[in-house]
Amino acid sequence: MKAAFLTAPRRIEIGNLPEPRIDGARDVLVRIEAVGVCGSDMHYYLTGRIGSAVVNYPFILGHECAGTVLQVGAEVRRLHAGQRVAIDPLIACGRCDQCQARRRHTCRNQLFLGQPGQLSGALAEYVVLPEDCCHPVPATMTAEQAAMIEPLSIGVYAQRLSRMEPGAKIAILGSGPIGLGVLLACRTAAQCTVYVTDLIDERLRMATKLGSAWAGNPNKADVVKAILDAEPLGVDLVFECAGKQETIEQGVEMLKPGGLLLIVGIPEVDEIRFPIHTLRRNELTIINVRRQNDCMTSAIELVASGMVNVDPLMTHHFALEQTGKAFDLVAGYRDGVIKAMIHPATRRLH
Repeated sequence: MKAAFLTAPRRIEIGNLPEPRIDGARDVLVRIEAVGVCGSDMHYYLTGRIGSAVVNYPFILGHECAGTVLQVGAEVRRLHAGQRVAIDPLIACGRCDQCQARRRHTCRNQLFLGQPGQLSGALAEYVVLPEDCCHPVPATMTAEQAAMIEPLSIGVYAQRLSRMEPGAKIAILGSGPIGLGVLLACRTAAQCTVYVTDLIDERLRMATKLGSAWAGNPNKADVVKAILDAEPLGVDLVFECAGKQETIEQGVEMLKPGGLLLIVGIPEVDEIRFPIHTLRRNELTIINVRRQNDCMTSAIELVASGMVNVDPLMTHHFALEQTGKAFDLVAGYRDGVIKAMIHPATRRLH
């Protein structure tokens, strides 16, 4: 089968490798039809690492994916050949203290698609995964929509962790696919007023289209002042979705006393500073959001019901052979890209 290999920073080559086979009785063979390019993929593409996770070249990236079941193991009961599935890229052990505490996303023995040192990714024509990772979607849901379920589930999880109350005042700092997913999740969960920032005007326009009350570019305006002018007491919640020192500082500054900062973005650096006296005096709470936890089904229901429309986020489509072009586009934030979608098992182009 064909796969896209990261062979060096900023270099992707198409190669061949043997098709995977089902080894376990509860394994499923999936033809991969859509893979979204994630911000974490960009870290590996540009720098070869995220913290202690370092790429050993060549390596296959990709974890936001969906496809069609081709074959199932002898003990698989929920799935059958021909069924379309959204994929949870995390394989949890089910035995450790974290799994027993219903925290599969922090499993001590986890394996994750496209994670160096754990599993090869989904930028290939076929993947074998445990049945538990494969979530059936309605026949009306496209492969592209199904591939958006995992990133949307992160937004759903972040919203749940926030314990947002109706009427909440919210800031989302960074309106890439994850930030926009947080916006969609919050807007469907309860009535709220949302302020959004980003460095890319096309993404700000998308945030406004999806229901933000205000959207601003920190390169063009003092976004903290603008938000505090609108909310003099400060906002209740800040979802930091950019992974940047400056957005974390902005978030702390615009929170009201007793407010909550949720760090969703992945920083490129190993250490981040916090203005400790502001945190202390205002008794601010910080929550780190680690991927998602048991939110795939909820995200599927939001999309299947029509409550959330993920189609506008998918701005660019590429064949597997064009993976390098897709990654370069996302790395350069060019052409108004929000989510680039790669189609390993098809040759669909936009």
